[in-house]
Amino acid sequence: MSADLPGPNIDPRGGLHHDAVVADAHNDLLMAVTARPPERWASFFRERWLPQLREGGVDLQVLPVFVDEQYRPEGALRQTLRMIECAHVLAEGNADAVRLCTDGAQIDEALAGGRIALVLALESMPGLDASVELLPTLHRLGVRVASIAHWGRTALADGSGEDATGSRLTAAGVEAVREMERLGMVFDVSHLGASGVEHVLELATRPVMATHSSARALRDHHRNLTDGQIRGVAATGGVVCVNFLPAFLSEDPAEYTVDRLVDHIAHVAGVAGIDHVGLGPDFIREVLYDTTPPCCEPDFGGLDVMAAVPGLDGPAGLPLVTEALDKHGFAEEEIVKILGENVLRLFRAELGRPA
Repeated sequence: MSADLPGPNIDPRGGLHHDAVVADAHNDLLMAVTARPPERWASFFRERWLPQLREGGVDLQVLPVFVDEQYRPEGALRQTLRMIECAHVLAEGNADAVRLCTDGAQIDEALAGGRIALVLALESMPGLDASVELLPTLHRLGVRVASIAHWGRTALADGSGEDATGSRLTAAGVEAVREMERLGMVFDVSHLGASGVEHVLELATRPVMATHSSARALRDHHRNLTDGQIRGVAATGGVVCVNFLPAFLSEDPAEYTVDRLVDHIAHVAGVAGIDHVGLGPDFIREVLYDTTPPCCEPDFGGLDVMAAVPGLDGPAGLPLVTEALDKHGFAEEEIVKILGENVLRLFRAELGRPA
């Protein structure tokens, strides 16, 4: 942005942030909603989450299906289906405010009607194990984005917590990539081990994305992407959506700030290009408060996942990111791309588009 030009209007009640399409590529809110009785799914979403999404200006929300350890392995498929059903129920019960979308045209219709477009995703696939033949079933149920590993080992690939193995995708994992491309599902490399990311980038013939990964050059953690991986995602035409979790932004708690988050966004933009960066907040603290018994603390490899960047403990704080991007010197058209246009462009082109 030129120094002699006035900055954009960042008023949280209007202006640039709320005029732009804001896409959140990763919010585990389905875990919190599904923890309620089924008859409360729609009303709980309306009471607890919809006001936050509205206040934060969210227009496009990716809803990952993440299956907790307590359901694995025996109940993983059942819980996967239960969470997918929850997404349909909360969408049907709040049809005036949201729409579950399966392609770009439906997303555009939802946005034009002032509704939040919801897109179903899988975060790892414990419910499928190696049964790749079930991917079309999940596609029929509305899933349009998927990853194939979390922290540990799956039948398809190793997560980033297993980087020491140096393993690539299994034969079933390779088949999963091919099947997702055939179906018009976007492959998500977040959480995938380093060698697995490289393997996917070799295999990919369609754009891939990282729904919630930050820059390893700024924070050396296995969950973050190297510059080479960031360039690789961009080369497919994909988008790297930066994670807001403080432990992935810095080792120093003093740097758990919005400015540090913008450093990661700026780094990804500098490496990948401004057309290939987005937001993947991973607002996990409220979900964990809602789903973890008081007796127990979640263990994520020693990371403090209950920490949050001040003001960014939930979707309502997203206008702060727009303000920080402006102060950093991003031009208005660049901010609009980061906030959601890049993800929207990808989804318009790829969701539901068969090979």
